[in-house]
Amino acid sequence: MLLGLIGVIIFSLTLPMTRIVVEQFHPLLNGLGRALAASVPAAILLAWRRERLPNRAQLKGLAVTALGVIVAFPVFSAWAMKTVPASHGALVNGLQPLFVAIYAAWLSRERPSPAFWASAALGSALVVAYALHAGGGSLQAGDLLMLAAVAVGALGYAEGARLARDLGGWQVICWALVLAAPVLVVPVAWLGWQQHLQHPEPVALRTWLAFGYVSLFSQFIGFFAWYAGLAMGGTARVGQVQLLQIFFTIAFAALFFGETVAPSTWMFAAAVIATVVLGRKAAVRTYATPAPATDRLAR
Repeated sequence: MLLGLIGVIIFSLTLPMTRIVVEQFHPLLNGLGRALAASVPAAILLAWRRERLPNRAQLKGLAVTALGVIVAFPVFSAWAMKTVPASHGALVNGLQPLFVAIYAAWLSRERPSPAFWASAALGSALVVAYALHAGGGSLQAGDLLMLAAVAVGALGYAEGARLARDLGGWQVICWALVLAAPVLVVPVAWLGWQQHLQHPEPVALRTWLAFGYVSLFSQFIGFFAWYAGLAMGGTARVGQVQLLQIFFTIAFAALFFGETVAPSTWMFAAAVIATVVLGRKAAVRTYATPAPATDRLAR
């Protein structure tokens, strides 16, 4: 749980930093570029530690992990930050633990108790209620983009956590980044050239620093603690800690980035956090036969 919390605190600055980056960068350039940048220290670390290459089954799992945490979440969340504040996106991101628990039940054969599902569903319902309240009764385009980011990103979290039990937490994100890098080089180079043609003015230092954060911390270091925590404590249970990310993101967005946070946002955040306490006490059983899930995923 502590490792999961460390990862959550690191991830909590992702949306505010992304909002800064997309002021000058195209969302695709931010989403894919940060992964390509993070692949450099990942490759250096793997080479320094002389890690063995993953086997065929692990490569399939790493491809799914990369789809979720390297492509889908960074790209869709960056697009969302063009239209909604980071504090708003944080509440929608609160749906991610529910998706992680669902994927964990499928991939890792975890069996949460009815009490766990009830608390997770309650937290998710509060998140949806907030999105509707903030959007005047209807979902905004940014909400739908964040939902896409959450739905696919959670798959990368759950599959990465399953792999971490064999490969190790930091090895999973390193291999996912390195294996994705060759696919990212051409689109990132083209997007960077288009960015230069359309916006030839120098990129602000503030933007580079924010991009450095989402590359080094959000896309790389944060996953060291996150995947290790999910593997050690159970994907569904530790995944619920991510509901606390709402509180940290809203606080950081208000403290460091000057976003105005309505009192209703704090009320919804507090209510969602209460569901974490309820879910923490609920039972989650794990069956020690994850192989069939891998076969289903491969097919």
